[in-house]
Amino acid sequence: MNLFRRRHQPMGCTEVGRLLQHYLDGDLDERRTTRLAAHLEDCRRCGMEADTYTQIKASLSRRGREDLPTDAVARLRAFGESLKQTSPPDAS
Repeated sequence: MNLFRRRHQPMGCTEVGRLLQHYLDGDLDERRTTRLAAHLEDCRRCGMEADTYTQIKASLSRRGREDLPTDAVARLRAFGESLKQTSPPDAS
């Protein structure tokens, strides 16, 4: 597959999973941001995962770091790791 075609094909769920945190943190270049956002609009599963991450981050920021129970942080880390290791099917 040539490079031009690859740049313009839709992003798959596996690639979205690898880049989602960078996207939510605003750390992706414009091309990847556009492709990832398009995928999130079309893929219910990935869109729900992005919403979950966003809600967790918002909840944590409201509570403040001092108030977070250590076990809650450990559970959230384990949850995040499980999401990274469970690659969704590339079908949207």
